[in-house]
Amino acid sequence: MRAMVISGGGSKGAFAGGVAQYLLEKKKYSYDLLLGTSTGSLLISHLGLKKIDKIRNIYTSVTQDSIFSNCPFTIEHKYGIATIGINHRNVLKNFFKGRKTFGESLNLLTLIRNSITEAEFAELKKGPLDIVVTVSNLSLNQVEYKSINDFDYDSFCEWIWISCNYIPFMTLVRKKGSEYADGGLGCMVPIEEAIKRGATEVDAIILHTEVSHLNRMPSRNAFSLLTNMFAFMLDRIEEHNIKIGKFTANHNNAIINFYYTPTVLTTNSLVFDKKQMTKWWKSGYLYAESRSEQSSELELT
Repeated sequence: MRAMVISGGGSKGAFAGGVAQYLLEKKKYSYDLLLGTSTGSLLISHLGLKKIDKIRNIYTSVTQDSIFSNCPFTIEHKYGIATIGINHRNVLKNFFKGRKTFGESLNLLTLIRNSITEAEFAELKKGPLDIVVTVSNLSLNQVEYKSINDFDYDSFCEWIWISCNYIPFMTLVRKKGSEYADGGLGCMVPIEEAIKRGATEVDAIILHTEVSHLNRMPSRNAFSLLTNMFAFMLDRIEEHNIKIGKFTANHNNAIINFYYTPTVLTTNSLVFDKKQMTKWWKSGYLYAESRSEQSSELELT
């Protein structure tokens, strides 16, 4: 049983799309399970349908307005680096409405429903492929995995949306008596879950460099401090997930093929830039291609 796992990583998901395209179209890999966290959950339904061109066009055209119904920050480009500042008006507006987060991401839910039709959902549900997204249940203090086989169209679209809701910047969702948020808060790379579900070989796309090369810029305001703090926490969660995944694989005779980003793509994955994301998609494809060629050369020697 073969599985593809795509980690969280915001706008860096474009790189994962390129890697997945190569594995599906050139390597002709057939998957039994696609499992995604956060940005990964946005990709896997379309990958399951093998509608690569469709998801690439959608993914590389996403803007802040595509995601936020109330964007809590501003973006400033200086010296080639994108930094975020507080949009005081929007943040105050959210608090006056009694919301618990700085911003709202209702536009993302609309985008998900517009990009995945009910007919496509039905096609996926009837097929043998299992599509699973990761969410964090803050009320019960646990990670949950939501399979397409267990939900109707509207509910599954909501779970994909919830998996992407990077709080406190995006919507905190109350569902079935619990508060839910971004799956990455609990599990950035769900390799262990893939193996528990029977995977014997896992292609894990990690939206981070294998070795840390990053020295973050000093925090300029409360928001940049928050994003730096969360990035630090998520990096530690990701590292922990990978270690557990390797341990689980060793004890279950499973194989993991890791696809890390070869360079640091961005220091702020909340910034969505079409030109940049188009470049990342192409670089993901080329990276997977070069990695495959290197593996073939090693096998020959």
